[in-house]
Amino acid sequence: MDATDAPAGKATALVPAISDAAAEEAIRVDPLKAEQDAKVVLSRFWKKLRATLARVPFAEQLLAAFYAATDPATPFRAKATLMGALAYFIAPVDVLPDFIAFLGYTDDATVLFMAIRTVQGALKPEHYDQAKAWLAGNATARTTAEEVAKGPVVDHGEA
Repeated sequence: MDATDAPAGKATALVPAISDAAAEEAIRVDPLKAEQDAKVVLSRFWKKLRATLARVPFAEQLLAAFYAATDPATPFRAKATLMGALAYFIAPVDVLPDFIAFLGYTDDATVLFMAIRTVQGALKPEHYDQAKAWLAGNATARTTAEEVAKGPVVDHGEA
């Protein structure tokens, strides 16, 4: 019997559970790549976030990931995983280009959420508190789908 023959709701019982230690060991980290990702994120994160803030519904998670990745208390593997996801968000070339209405940030969100799920224990409540505080101090109006479809949205602040 394979997973397709199992009664509804029983398929997961056929998949062996992976311990946290095994999952942690499965994450292979290239220190040079981790360093490159960190440089990219630290030099470009804020500019990319501010340029896209009104269009990304996962800004709080992005910020929490950034704060966790830059927290000295966060384990190296978690930092490397989060920096990789944040570097993907910043990268100018994506699987789905960011300018595509409704779909442009889908791949970025998927990569980020997979990274967060992989290292979820490394994101502490204080990282989310920092993210919420930053967002509260840098509030912006949501961009409508019509505005996004017209092209890049630039917020020059109040007139």
